[in-house]
Amino acid sequence: MRRSGAAAAAMAVPGAGAGAGADSVAEVGAGPIPAPAPAAAAPAVRQTLRTEFPFQLPRGYVDESGTVHQDGVMRLATARDELVPLRDVRVQENPAYLSVVLLGRVITRLGTVPMVHDGIVENMFASDLAFLQDFYRQINAEGHTRAAVQCPHCAEPFEVELGGSRLGES
Repeated sequence: MRRSGAAAAAMAVPGAGAGAGADSVAEVGAGPIPAPAPAAAAPAVRQTLRTEFPFQLPRGYVDESGTVHQDGVMRLATARDELVPLRDVRVQENPAYLSVVLLGRVITRLGTVPMVHDGIVENMFASDLAFLQDFYRQINAEGHTRAAVQCPHCAEPFEVELGGSRLGES
């Protein structure tokens, strides 16, 4: 009766069956059976988080010299970005001012304007402010503000809006 090479090796070397160490070598026929190669460690995948997002305003911010600035960059908001404006007296007196202060903190570049702040944001056209509020919601909600859900009663799928009605709400 002839046995396969693996079965013969397991019988020829004591302890070379299941659970044998990597050093086990059995003489069968033409030579030693090579030990299984150790699993190669998967290379570490480095994930990068995108924190800045370019945008183009629909109309553009017009500075004091008449220059129109449309291209800009907004960064992801931090918890501090959403909390600090709540201590601002202007926001406490008028909660609608929250979006102006918040956008002034997260817009990092706007055309050639040297420094973007809430004074710049409050002088933007209403359509540009609305665009920036929507853009803020999109980038801070991982690219979307809608979620697919299922009705608990009829199991019909539908989408719900996750974003609040104003910046800083959810």
